[in-house]
Amino acid sequence: MTFAHLPSRSLIALGGPDWRSFLQGLITQDVETLAEGEARFGALLTPQGRLLYDLFVVSRPDGSAWLDVEAEHRAALIQRLTIYRLRAKVEIAADETPVSIAYGDGEIAAPGAGWVRDPRLPALGWRGYGVSAPDGVALATEVEREAQKLRLGVPGPRDWGTDKTYPIEANFDLMNGIDFKKGCFVGQETTSRMKRRGTIKNRMLPIVFEGPAPAPGTEVLAGELRAGEVLSGGEGRAFALLRLDRALGAALTVSGRPARVEVPGWMAEAVGVSEEAT
Repeated sequence: MTFAHLPSRSLIALGGPDWRSFLQGLITQDVETLAEGEARFGALLTPQGRLLYDLFVVSRPDGSAWLDVEAEHRAALIQRLTIYRLRAKVEIAADETPVSIAYGDGEIAAPGAGWVRDPRLPALGWRGYGVSAPDGVALATEVEREAQKLRLGVPGPRDWGTDKTYPIEANFDLMNGIDFKKGCFVGQETTSRMKRRGTIKNRMLPIVFEGPAPAPGTEVLAGELRAGEVLSGGEGRAFALLRLDRALGAALTVSGRPARVEVPGWMAEAVGVSEEAT
């Protein structure tokens, strides 16, 4: 098991009798059925359906909740939630409880009290709030955690940015980040329409190549055709937002180097490839 603190994440405390109904009408995830000891992944979108902020809604024993969010966006998110609050009886405040994660090779058991399962993928492990490293675990940095996410094909905020990407393009629908049955939320009309069409044209996927990662924004080419652009990455591997009909199964190049898409097994069916081909 590996443990890491996540200084890039911070918490917003939500309380008051109306916090569930307040949040239910705003974000992509259902919170009315959120149980104690559970976390759910979702996002707040623009009215046009683009991603503003990702978040985990985490239930607390006293009936309140935390929002686990990007630290650099916490103040802006608090401000936006305050605007939406109107007459709802909701308390919104920054909370300085630290965020940590524990993960291993594949699915692991809960490290102890104070941990909730990461709802996106079993291999992402557990999220801890105000916890210490369990005895006997390996310690890692957040950079190493990001490398694990890249190996698993799980994009993050530095890939989707703010007000640039639709959540389905960032695979929120495949990572338990959108509840299409919950009813209205901000940006719901566009999100539901993309889902109903059935065919998603663009998705974030890992690409592999030789050498260092190209700069964000570098074009991915299928022959002479633009197949997408690089988002973030490291040595030999990067996330790219790709046009699926051009990128899948094609001989790609990036910065003049050969590249190929590596579809994670958990995404294979959604993008129409067999797991044997991943």
